Amino acid sequence: MTGSLWAIVGATGTGKTALSLALAEQLAASGRTAEIVNADAMQLYSGMNIGTAKLDPAQRRGIAHHLFEALQPSQEATVAWYQPTARALITEIHGRGHDAIVVGGSGLYVSSLIFDFRFPPRDEALRATLERELTELGVAVLAQRLRAIDPAAAAAVDSRNGRRVVRALEVAALGERAHGSLPEVPEYWRSRTRTIAVHAERADLVTRLDRRVEQMWSDGLLEEVRALIPHGIEDGKTASRAIGYAQALAQLAGEKTEGEAIAETQALTRRYARRQVSWFKRYPDIEWIASPDPELISTQPSTG
Repeated sequence: MTGSLWAIVGATGTGKTALSLALAEQLAASGRTAEIVNADAMQLYSGMNIGTAKLDPAQRRGIAHHLFEALQPSQEATVAWYQPTARALITEIHGRGHDAIVVGGSGLYVSSLIFDFRFPPRDEALRATLERELTELGVAVLAQRLRAIDPAAAAAVDSRNGRRVVRALEVAALGERAHGSLPEVPEYWRSRTRTIAVHAERADLVTRLDRRVEQMWSDGLLEEVRALIPHGIEDGKTASRAIGYAQALAQLAGEKTEGEAIAETQALTRRYARRQVSWFKRYPDIEWIASPDPELISTQPSTG
């Protein structure tokens, strides 16, 4: 029988990892083997563990995990690379007759994987021009330009994220739909797909996230980042901007105090969690649960 595709999504800190492990074990108890595929953009990086809450291999309970150490910090993570890579893995997993559990909170990465999601073309010369303008003029100027030419794309893109703003401007200039948007009625890439979202009350989640950031520093995030510098994290387009890592780099450079780095990371993490919830609310047929408890999920696959 062809395996099913499960997606465990939700805001950071809601218990997606714990649920993915428990679900895999529940499926195993019913005679179905499951393998886990990462859909967290920052957990793709080797060595970026503390700041991404990456599960240690010893804690994976013998369950196969994929795409958790796929890139070096110096490499750029792009959803256009991720989609075919992850889909090839899932095809292999299904070929073994196993279920695949996609777990992560990077909305665009999840969407590109589970939905029939196509990317607009690229123009390297235009991209280079826009990136130069980003450096010279700043993200606020480019974000204002995006709002003027494509208000819908501007509303969907984080106006503080220079890479996303540049990409949206590139797409708009090419006359294409912004790739940060879902189709009106997205269709699943695999018909046997179920999407489970873990929900937490906002007040509880904020407290949990703030404590988690403080724990990251206590657990040695600064030392982890210092060890990653020889591996190119400072030059990595994606890794160097990761929440927590960018602030730790600034602290190491003497640009922020530890208190400032922690406070900024907490604020950005809270804002990111809000965007994640907004993103996943748009998914059709999504099942929300208030606790990462696998007993709340029927293991009967979708037959869509």
